[in-house]
Amino acid sequence: MDTTVKTHDITKSVAGAAPSIEGLQPFLHDASVTLYAPSFVISHTDGQIDGGVDGFFHGDSRALARLTVAVDGLALAPVRGAFDGADRASFRAVLRGLGEDTADPAVTLRRIRRVTPGRLEETLEVTNAGRQNVRFRLAVTAATDLAAMERVKVGDTLPTAAATAYGSGLDWSRGGFAVRLASTPRPTALDAATGRLEYEIGLAPGEVWTAVLRCDAAHEDGDQFPAPAADTLPWSTPVLRSSDRRFDHWLGQSAADLDRLRLTDPEAPADQFLAAGAPWFLTLFGRDSLWAARMLLPLGTGLAAGTLRTLARRQGTASDPDTLEQPGKILHEVRRAAQEFHEGFGLPSLYYGTVDATPLWITLLHDSWRWGLAPEQVEQLLPNAESALAWMRDHGDADGDGFLKYIDLSGRGLANQGWKDSGDAIRHRDGRLATAPIALCEVQAYAYEAARGGAALLRAFGRPGADEWEEWAERLRDRFRSHFWVEDERGPYPAVALDRDKKPVDSVTSGFGHLLGTGLLDHEESALLAARLSAPDLDSGHGLRTLSSGSVGYNPYGYHIGSIWPHDTAIAVHGLVRAGFPDEAGSLAAGLLTASESFDARLPELFAGHGAATDTWPSPYPASCRPQAWAAASSVLVLQSLLGLSADVPGGTLTVAPGFAEAYRPLAVTGFEVAGGRLDIAVEVDGTARIEAPAGLEVKREYPAAR
Repeated sequence: MDTTVKTHDITKSVAGAAPSIEGLQPFLHDASVTLYAPSFVISHTDGQIDGGVDGFFHGDSRALARLTVAVDGLALAPVRGAFDGADRASFRAVLRGLGEDTADPAVTLRRIRRVTPGRLEETLEVTNAGRQNVRFRLAVTAATDLAAMERVKVGDTLPTAAATAYGSGLDWSRGGFAVRLASTPRPTALDAATGRLEYEIGLAPGEVWTAVLRCDAAHEDGDQFPAPAADTLPWSTPVLRSSDRRFDHWLGQSAADLDRLRLTDPEAPADQFLAAGAPWFLTLFGRDSLWAARMLLPLGTGLAAGTLRTLARRQGTASDPDTLEQPGKILHEVRRAAQEFHEGFGLPSLYYGTVDATPLWITLLHDSWRWGLAPEQVEQLLPNAESALAWMRDHGDADGDGFLKYIDLSGRGLANQGWKDSGDAIRHRDGRLATAPIALCEVQAYAYEAARGGAALLRAFGRPGADEWEEWAERLRDRFRSHFWVEDERGPYPAVALDRDKKPVDSVTSGFGHLLGTGLLDHEESALLAARLSAPDLDSGHGLRTLSSGSVGYNPYGYHIGSIWPHDTAIAVHGLVRAGFPDEAGSLAAGLLTASESFDARLPELFAGHGAATDTWPSPYPASCRPQAWAAASSVLVLQSLLGLSADVPGGTLTVAPGFAEAYRPLAVTGFEVAGGRLDIAVEVDGTARIEAPAGLEVKREYPAAR
């Protein structure tokens, strides 16, 4: 996942367990997140929104920093908190000592939360199930600092904004951002200075008291990326029934979270894309949105088309050293305003500091065509594809050595500009940090795949340049083989990168998984990497470590130097299947399922890399986004890999080759889509596959490639 703060290696505070520490990024691992982009709520697991990172956020601004419920003279004893899908949650508590004449609880509070774009709605229900009449005073306290998201992320403590009472609630506003909290019924007492709403409540046995709190938040110039209509889902919702219910649950929760991560392009509201994740990245990110859309292609091409067009409208046209824009380049991220994190590090509102989004854009267009994106939609985007290809040649390879590389010339942006973009992510085996310009191994694989896919598109649509790009790809393949491969006591492997001096950065990393199945490697080279990926220093039993546990500098809590990222593992699973190594893929997939169970099927952006040899369940990475788009979309990519599913709609074929499905049989999947039609697949206990595909597609049932 992308990161825009260079302080991932510092100690941080715990949201929901301890207050945030000034100047340190808050922890999130025991927080409850309820989401409907571009809005979300972070609270304690008992429902209290109580300072620190907590709050109701809308459009990268905090609308509420506090919304607590208390009963004078009584302790609230939380008993249950859970989310329902993505945008709803409920919390129960007992009002200890109130109305009790046995050991049984008598009076309980239920707090029901619902988030919609620009609105938080909380319903408070107090129920008297005892035998006594009860009277009590319930107080709601609300406050906000109206903080920008980057201030929350770096742990700043900002002054509380002054509230204005307006009748049944409170108003706050600053800098074009307005917030209103309303109560039904009207509170008995209202104090704007303290943000306190009080209710005098009397309940006879069996009675229920209800209040509804509604908080509305809006920027005066509207949402930067508005939410789409609820009934305009640009993909088909998959349903899985397998012998491993953990997989079914993971896919179902992922589908719910992905639904609520959708945003639209205001320049073309029909075009949808996925925001990267909550809370830190609820906006358009080139790399994240592209990978997530690619992972969801078996559900239809609508999301991919919207993502491609949204990014194409913002494709670089000029060279700007401050934003790192270049002609043909695909952006890194878009924000409402420039972000200032700390002295010497800040990002402009439109930032192009990514080396991989451009080739990934080309490959998504190619893969969407293969899955059945309408030819006229593909053709409309071919000029953008040609510009992106030219960027790889003319700007991505700035010094002409034939490799895509990056360097932060501004001095204020991201030091690393691949997906592992923390400052300490790219290092030698002895722990030394690599010096820029840096050419990442996986980026060369992306470039190879993009050049081959781009050539296929150009040839299919009668445009010039196909031969040139195929030759460019083959030269890259040869150069990669001669420059990237190194050797240790276990044999040869590709370095994670080349540094400023064209020397291999020789650490052993999860980057191997991104090379497999792209065509960059031959079968023997792929076999070497499959063996590396399945060894215990990388395969933790909970997923793939980003850095080998045998490396100097390995840290299971390191953001990119030992942690486990679900999307990274899923990409390796898919690459292993494409390269003909389903057994190794199956082991990594099984680890993700174990992890999904420990995270209630909502896999986070990343988690700690200690592994199954020491920990039955993985530990959280405390500042991780959850939900997060490509972590959720990984469930679909793993399912696609399990089925060995690939499409070639222009060629009229669909291939199904269930390579590691045995552990999940019998299984049935409904809700896949190819060529605009429904695709259902069932695999029986004996391995027999039943496939219902759209007319006109020849279904090929294949066994995995020979070992």
